[in-house]
Amino acid sequence: FAENGKIDELRTLLERAVREHSASSEMMVWLCRERASWPELITPEILPAILSAIERDQHNETSRSSRLRDLLLDDRELIGDIFTNSEVGAARDVMRRLLLTPVFDNLTKRSLMARVIKLYPELESMATGAQPEEKTETLVVSWSSLRKRQEEYEEIVNKKIPENSKEIGVARSYGDLRENFEFKAAKQMQAVLMRRKSELEQMLHRARGTDFSNADTFQISIGTIVTLRDVDSAQEESYSILGAWDGDPERHIISYQTAIGQALLGKKRGERVTLNTDHGTATYEVLAISSAPLDIAPALAEDQGVALGAG
Repeated sequence: FAENGKIDELRTLLERAVREHSASSEMMVWLCRERASWPELITPEILPAILSAIERDQHNETSRSSRLRDLLLDDRELIGDIFTNSEVGAARDVMRRLLLTPVFDNLTKRSLMARVIKLYPELESMATGAQPEEKTETLVVSWSSLRKRQEEYEEIVNKKIPENSKEIGVARSYGDLRENFEFKAAKQMQAVLMRRKSELEQMLHRARGTDFSNADTFQISIGTIVTLRDVDSAQEESYSILGAWDGDPERHIISYQTAIGQALLGKKRGERVTLNTDHGTATYEVLAISSAPLDIAPALAEDQGVALGAG
């Protein structure tokens, strides 16, 4: 890819696959093994993508997931690399996702969570199942991304789960459940659907929709466009800092929850910030901060058939 000038195209492909949880297990194995070359992609967001790949392969009863599963369990440094310089809130979200997956037994889940707890001791209660008075972090999201998650939830509850229940009933009628492939497949899909339903319920419960109209432009905040200048090369780039579910690297839209978003929040004009890039670390100066257009986030929902009136 690098020889053919395709490195940016590959990066965009990887970013989208991780963000949308569509990456294959082979892609995830390769990315994890080559993570030193892609530090900007090795963030807490990658772990849910790994779990989704393993879940898909298990549902399809393929052997491909075993390589990714083994890598996740055997690579003792992977978890540490994923959570480098990450906020505890991101770690808590990933722990919840790990608790919900049907592909690991409780002992394996506790083993993986122990690696996260080593970095964030305050999350130990999550591994024991006791989570008293845990303060839930609010997710700031655009109206369009909120509607998209709501539509996904409604489709799962009103269409996919009822259809799956019918499939289980039909498969059960075939007899001997021990050798009944259709029954096993339907039950596995049921676990995946229920996990996603629970995940969406938690996400929607925490979400607060906004149109970013009251963004604070005195400093970099959610709903602003920031112009940065590379201190070494003098090259200028602009990025929109939007909601938790609004990331779109192709359009230079960054979720405030990403490592870059977190590093930028709170910075003022004239201040400098060091960011991880594909070529290592680079120092940037904040040149300008302005309000993001109110219609910038809804464009993300066009493919979902969502009206673009608010967001």
